[in-house]
Amino acid sequence: MRIFAPLSFILLLGAAPPPPVAGVTVAVRGPNGQLIANAVIIVHLVGRATPPARPGTGYAVRQQNIQFAPFLSVVPVNADVSFPNFDQVRHQVYSFSPAKRFELKLYAREQNRTVRFDRAGPVSLGCNIHDQMTAFIYVTDSAYTARTDASGNVSLPGVPQGAVTISVWHPYLRAPGNQVSRQINLGGGARESFTVALRLPPSTSSSY
Repeated sequence: MRIFAPLSFILLLGAAPPPPVAGVTVAVRGPNGQLIANAVIIVHLVGRATPPARPGTGYAVRQQNIQFAPFLSVVPVNADVSFPNFDQVRHQVYSFSPAKRFELKLYAREQNRTVRFDRAGPVSLGCNIHDQMTAFIYVTDSAYTARTDASGNVSLPGVPQGAVTISVWHPYLRAPGNQVSRQINLGGGARESFTVALRLPPSTSSSY
């Protein structure tokens, strides 16, 4: 009599177990120990596919009090970001950044425009009418992306163990592309610390 193992049992025997989840906590500090908020932390898996960041809804950069708010947004690739105008004056939002070049012609209070950000990378925002208006959008292709809080820390709990690259981006970081990266072999409950130098913010908007 021949005995057949259940198909599901055979498939489980042949499947490689998923890597255990480790997670990582990253601290970003200045040369004198200053806490650095609004640094974007991006983790990519090495030798394995990195899960993509999935678009959601409700992404917005407001124009209010002749400023952009928030100053820094983190959105996934293919996110639709709205640019509502809450000021009494008209604005003309633009970017010359390689990740997204666009220009929204003059529009007035309570009007809105939407842009799809379809390529990963940093995007610098400006207004053709008001030079003091500056903001940044970081478009990410990794599900393991977050920005540091007021204490300069961020936790990414879902990162699997193994080789990973951790990148730190900040709009004023003194490094090529405003970014530094490090490859590590991630174990359980890893903690990483980056010490970076920032330059002074420009007095007027600039493109990246």
